[in-house]
Amino acid sequence: MEAIRAQKITKRFGEVTALDKVTLEIAAGELFFLLGGSGCGKTTLLRCIAGLEKPTAGTIHFGERDVTDLPPHKREAAMVFQSYALWPHMTVGQNIAFGLEERKVPKDEIKRRVEEALSMVKLEGYGPRGIDQMSGGQQQRVSLARALVVKPKCLLLDEPLSNLDAQLRLEMRSEIRRITKENELTGVYVTHDQSEALSMADRMAVMDSGHVVQVGPPEEIYRNPCCSYVAGFIGETNLLRGTINGVHLSTPNGNLRGRITVNDWTPSEGVEALLSIRPEAITLGDPNGATLIGRVRERTYLGNLVQYAVELRDESKIQITEMNPRRIREAGETEVGLHVAPDDITLLKD
Repeated sequence: MEAIRAQKITKRFGEVTALDKVTLEIAAGELFFLLGGSGCGKTTLLRCIAGLEKPTAGTIHFGERDVTDLPPHKREAAMVFQSYALWPHMTVGQNIAFGLEERKVPKDEIKRRVEEALSMVKLEGYGPRGIDQMSGGQQQRVSLARALVVKPKCLLLDEPLSNLDAQLRLEMRSEIRRITKENELTGVYVTHDQSEALSMADRMAVMDSGHVVQVGPPEEIYRNPCCSYVAGFIGETNLLRGTINGVHLSTPNGNLRGRITVNDWTPSEGVEALLSIRPEAITLGDPNGATLIGRVRERTYLGNLVQYAVELRDESKIQITEMNPRRIREAGETEVGLHVAPDDITLLKD
């Protein structure tokens, strides 16, 4: 395993700046996620790390080695693509062996290492099968085995589960994490799927418009977003706008108080700011002593949870999620109280 350091990486395609002075440090053995919407720069950064794109400016280090100008095959990193990129005319074993054959590895060692790689991804005995005989999940495992067989120090994954159905995605999440940890690999994983990142990552970087917006462990990013973009991208949230008034935010629905999540920001009196409240942090109850007051306008029952759209007194709407609901509230004109613990409200400057 090796640490990865990207230092002030800029990548331009003509007049378009895909990455703008991005700096990241990924610890050896860490499963690190690059997360963000389409066009944020996450795949471009991964391709720069892999050597498939050369940065316009900046450097990339694997451990103490400067690999900025090295071709992909000399970086001791293996890449797993969204499309699997398997050869349909080859067997499973031949696909896995391809990289070893290119490296002129002896045949006996190729056979041993292919069997070893198949075992790592729990496909023992599947070597003679054709690729067209494998399910989508099995093909993804073959793609992983092909990456592992060259014994890389780093495993780079570009949205590897996006072509799988929901159940297979869930199964493969734990498998990919198991494989990276058991083989002591540094993993860099690109996705736009927040649930993948939250459930698998040791740490993650949320990106937007070629910049890294926030870096941290999943629980830190979720509980303490630095801005409204992160709060809205990592999970669902309700954003209420208001004006700083002492220790409160004055809103059309009353004065509210929240935790500040940005260490170097002290809100000034009279400036506009936002409050972020997660839907699952809100409990419906009596209006007396409630944080907010509104009326249920819509509800969606999903068995293990129920989702409500509640209209506040200024006619804005707020989303609420109640887990394991024992009582289902119907839409109506009766006012209900929205109770939120102060620690579950975050104050954001933008």
